[in-house]
Amino acid sequence: MPETKVAALEATGSDFKTFHHTVIKRSALRPDDVAIDIKYCGICHSDSSIVEGIDSIFKRPIVPGHEISGIVSAIGQNVHKFNVGDRVGVGCFVDSCGKCKYCQAGEEQFCEKGVISVFVGDDYAGNQSEGGYSQSIIVKDRFVLSIPDKLDLAEASPLLCAGITTYNPLKRYGIKKGSKVAIVGLGGLGHIATQFANKMGAEVTVIGHSESKADEAKEFGAKAYEILKTQEDFTRLDGQFDFLLSTVAVKLDWNEYFKLLSVKGIACSVGLPIENQEFSLQAMFNRQNTLTVSNVGGIALTQEMLNFAAENDVHPKIEMIGIDDVPAAYERILNSDVHYRFVIDMSTLKK
Repeated sequence: MPETKVAALEATGSDFKTFHHTVIKRSALRPDDVAIDIKYCGICHSDSSIVEGIDSIFKRPIVPGHEISGIVSAIGQNVHKFNVGDRVGVGCFVDSCGKCKYCQAGEEQFCEKGVISVFVGDDYAGNQSEGGYSQSIIVKDRFVLSIPDKLDLAEASPLLCAGITTYNPLKRYGIKKGSKVAIVGLGGLGHIATQFANKMGAEVTVIGHSESKADEAKEFGAKAYEILKTQEDFTRLDGQFDFLLSTVAVKLDWNEYFKLLSVKGIACSVGLPIENQEFSLQAMFNRQNTLTVSNVGGIALTQEMLNFAAENDVHPKIEMIGIDDVPAAYERILNSDVHYRFVIDMSTLKK
C-alpha cells in the first residue's frame, strides 16, 4: 500500500495548533482507480467546523480537505478517461453505490447506501477516508474531475466545493438572461455565486454588510450593492427579485427578505447557520414564495460547472498559504477574516 505524507489533527477539539506532519497508507491502486499528486487543496468553512468538533465525532487523527486539485500520477488498467499528466480535481465525495436511483440520476450526494465523503468517516470496506491535506490521493475514476486548461489549478480548488454549492441552485432554478437575482453575502461562496449568476446573464444585486466590498461586488459582475438595515431599506427593494441566494451562515429575518421577492419568487440558502430559522407563512402567502435549501451537486454537474467557469472566466479569489499556516487560517475563517478563499500550496508539506 502506498504511503503519503499528510497534515493530520489529533482529537483535541478546537485546538487547531495541533496539526502535525505524519505518514498514512493509501489503498493500493485498483483497476478503476486514479492516483493523483496533490498540488493544491482549498480550505472550506466545513473543514474547520468538522475539525472543531472532532472530539465528539472522531477518535483518531483526521486529515481534512475536500477541494483537491493536482496531476494524475498513475491509472488503473481499466481507466480510459484519464492519462498520466492530466490536470484533475476531487471534491466532496469519493464513492457511492452507483446503482440507486439517485446515483443513476447523477445525484451521488443523495446515494441511498450513503455517499462516501473524502475525509468524513470510513469507506464501504471500513477503511478510514482521509482528505486532501496530503501529498497524494487515490480515487475511483468516476469521482475524478477534469480541470480545463483555461482554469488555474489553484483557483480551481475552491470550485470543487464552493463552486458547485452555488452553481447547483442557480442552474436548478433556471437562472438566465433577464433573471433578477439577489446574492446575500460576498464571502467565499457569495463572490463565486455573483460571478456565476452574472455569466448566466442575470442582473445581480449583492446584499452585503460592509461598504468596503461595494466596488469588489461590481468587479465580480454585480449591477448593484445594497446594505439593508431598516424596514425602509427592504421596502425600497420590494418585489425586485425572482431569486435570492443566501450564502451566509447567520440567522436572517426571513420575513423581511421575503419582501424582496417577486410573485412566485424563490429564496434559497446554501449557508448553514447553527441557529433555528424562523419565518411566518403569512409573509410568503400573498406572493406564493418558496423558501428552500441546496446541497452540493453530483459529479456530472460538477464537471459542467468547471467547464462553465473555464468558458466564462469565473475566477475564485484566493489567498495562497503554506501547510503550516493552516491553524491560523482556521482561526481567521472563524473570525470572517479571509479574502475570499484560502488555498494550501501542498508543496509546502515537507517531504
